[in-house]
Formats: sequence, C-alpha cells, structure tokens
Amino acid sequence: MDNQKTPLKVSLHAMDERTVKMMILYLQGPCKGAAIVVNEGSADVDIVDADTLNGKKIVDERLAKSLRRPVIALSIKDIGLDDVIFVKKPVKTDEMIAALGKAKKALIKPAGLANDHQQSAQSSEPLNLNGGVPGSEKTELKKYTLDSSPNNSSKHQTAVQMTEASFNTYIGSVSGLDVNDPAQFAQATYNPDEYFQGGILSAVKTGIEKQEMLTFDFGWKPLILLPKTHEIWVDADEKQIRAFAGLKQKEAHHAHFSFKPFTADPDALTLAPEKLHSIDAFVWKLACWASKGRYPAALNIDYPVYLKHWPNFTRLLVTPHALRIAALLIREPRTLANVAETLNIKPQFVFVFISAAHAAGLVGQATRQADMLFQPSEIQPSQKQGLLRRIINKLRGNNV
Repeated sequence: MDNQKTPLKVSLHAMDERTVKMMILYLQGPCKGAAIVVNEGSADVDIVDADTLNGKKIVDERLAKSLRRPVIALSIKDIGLDDVIFVKKPVKTDEMIAALGKAKKALIKPAGLANDHQQSAQSSEPLNLNGGVPGSEKTELKKYTLDSSPNNSSKHQTAVQMTEASFNTYIGSVSGLDVNDPAQFAQATYNPDEYFQGGILSAVKTGIEKQEMLTFDFGWKPLILLPKTHEIWVDADEKQIRAFAGLKQKEAHHAHFSFKPFTADPDALTLAPEKLHSIDAFVWKLACWASKGRYPAALNIDYPVYLKHWPNFTRLLVTPHALRIAALLIREPRTLANVAETLNIKPQFVFVFISAAHAAGLVGQATRQADMLFQPSEIQPSQKQGLLRRIINKLRGNNV
C-alpha cells in the first residue's frame, strides 16, 4: 500500500503525553507515514497500550461498541482476543506496519456499511505534538500538498513534507551564494527584520500585547490578527505570500506598518478559511521563504545551538531531514556544520530548519564553556535500546 498517500487515521489510548509524542514520531519516521494520529472521533483505528492500568478495560470498551473499528493492542504478552490485532512490545517496525496493514484491510466494507467516523474523514485533526490529548483541539483540518489551492485547503492545513528535489523550487535560493560551501558559511546569513517575517513578528507582538483583533497595513495585502485564537488572516494565496516573503524590505516597501482595531464582523473571515493561518505555522513558513536556505544572522555559526523542545511537526512545513535534525539537537547542542556532517546532509537543510525553529522561538545558542570545549558525542547505537532511542536512530537513518 502507498503509506504516504493513504495513511490510516489512528487514535491513541492509555498513553501518557510523552508516549503519545513518541508514537507520533514513530509513525512519521520508522513507519514512513503509514498512519497519522488524530482525534478519537475522526479515527479509523484504535491503538491501545494494553499493559497500562486501564489498557485492558479500554480494549474491552472499544470492542463493545456497536460501530466497531479495528483495535491494535500493544502488550508484552498476547492478550488472547481474536478480534484484536496484537503487537508485541517492545514494538518492531515491521510488525507495526504489518498490524496497520491488517487494520486497513479490515476497514474495507461493502458500500453503505462504512462507519460514521469514516464519513467524517475530512475533519481529521492530527494531534498536537507540543502537548494535549486527543479531543483537546477542535479546529477541522485535512492534509494538503505543496500545490494546494483555495478549493482544497482548510482552516488550518496539516503538515507538508518536502523532498530534497522540491526544496530549491519551493524555498528558493540566493544568486551568487552557495550556502553549502563551508568557505561561504559566514555569508550564508539573513536578517529576518529585512523581510516580511520581521514585520509579522512585530505585528504579532503588538497584537498579543493589546489582546484585541487588529488589522495591519504593510503596504501590501490586508492582514488581520486574532490574538485570542492565535491566528492570522491574510488576503492572499500561498503563492503570493511565498513571493512576498522572499523579498527584502526595501523592495517590499514595508519598513513601517500601521494598525487599527478590527471592527468588522469576525465571522466574515470564515468565508475564506484558506486565508486563515495559525500564527506559528505562518511564521514558520515565512522564515523558510525568507531564509532561502540560509541561517539567521543573530546566530554565530561557530557556536553550538540547541532545540528547546520538539516543534509541532503535525502542523508545520516539514523541510528535508527536519525530524532527524530535531532528534539530534534535542539531545545536545551542536554547531550547524556538525549537524550537517553528522547526518551527512547538505547544510542548506540544516540552515532552513534552524531559521524556521528560531523564528518560532525554539532555538537557543549555547554559550557555556563546556558546550564549546568538547566535541559532541558520536552516535553509536547501544546493544540494549529503549523505544525512544530506537525511534531516534530510525529517524537518523531515514531520508525524512
């Protein structure tokens, strides 16, 4: 089956927040997108950790429902139920993929017998990787592609995964600069304040401080900030935003912006849901387009950087190798060059990820003596690895 095009929508049960995050990454990375985690009401399949206190009870409850759907039970020992797809812990990737395949086959039914949750597929909502539990967010979402149009976009788009081949076309490049040449690393920087990214960050700060809906004038397209829902409405499609985001300030004529309270009916904004973006996802993409594969000038290329916490990859533009880069930097500080060398990838992929994560406030520069005195540890898999370590090693080995 084509896992990337038709991933199963799964709901997780009897798992704490840390385990949920690990499972999201596991399905994205080692399982190669065979499934995505969504809210319970939109799921096709239930995955339950049957070894937890309430795990067995939850399995029984799922099986007792009149409109049943496949249940995958993770357990050290087979729980002995014929109607449950059993996966032995510690979970092996091939066994999990096989279980997902069985669940998918079980979903194939004659016309007219589809479950209610299948009829609501368009409202599937990936789980927030930064925290929360299934059902904690209400925004309706669906997957989209890089060539999304107003006709197939929804209020908040889900993650878009970019390939290496599409990188330069979608992100862009700087004429006369080879960002992958170590001799040119010192010049491979950009200043966010010279781009639309800087203006948006200033607008967001203003709007959040005032805690009221504001309309901003950048001398371009109308923009409305909704601080209470952490959203931005922009009267432009993605191609227009991408082109504008890549222009320097002196070319884009938005050195200064003005704002005033938004007094129109907020419900009118929902008439064009494709123009409504979450602030985090919008800023993330603006940084990618402004950077063009460069890194922020505020960072010293010779000093290590670190990741404060995992980005919400379920809602963001996932640039090439983003998961592998995040897995490395969440472990310990490293220089950008060291990250590229360790993962054996082009520096531009590291730079663009760092630019986006820096814009989202997720990146810090390590300045302690100990951080710069020692070479980062080599990546050597141990003979006995926990689930999290196996996930990270898988992410490093896959071309994400």
